[in-house]
Amino acid sequence: MPEQLTIALIDDDEIFQFTTTRIIQSTNLARVTNQFYNGQQALDFLAAHAGNENALPDILFLDINMPVIDGWMFLDEFRRLEPVLKKPITIFMVSSSIAPEDINRARSNPLVVDYLLKPLSLDNFKKVFTPLN
Repeated sequence: MPEQLTIALIDDDEIFQFTTTRIIQSTNLARVTNQFYNGQQALDFLAAHAGNENALPDILFLDINMPVIDGWMFLDEFRRLEPVLKKPITIFMVSSSIAPEDINRARSNPLVVDYLLKPLSLDNFKKVFTPLN
């Protein structure tokens, strides 16, 4: 079996964090190691661990609407931080928004691999993780 992927969840919703962690753990394809409740917490972590490949996540699941720094502001700051990170990080935007402007904005951002609608299912994760392993 390939090495498990490391996941970071960036979302202010504790229920989403809990259920998503459980679903990811049930796949045995990845492990959740970092949970952040706003973009600033995640950016601080990434900056502090930029040189440590083992500490950095392989995949980020990023919510749009959060306090302090939302998903859009996170992407702007991540773009500046990305050159010093010791490994590539795959970003999926995750939201309950079905607004075409949110979906199109996310999908047109070169940092975002895809836009996923909440709630996420086991099938969503299997599709996400399988090509990356």
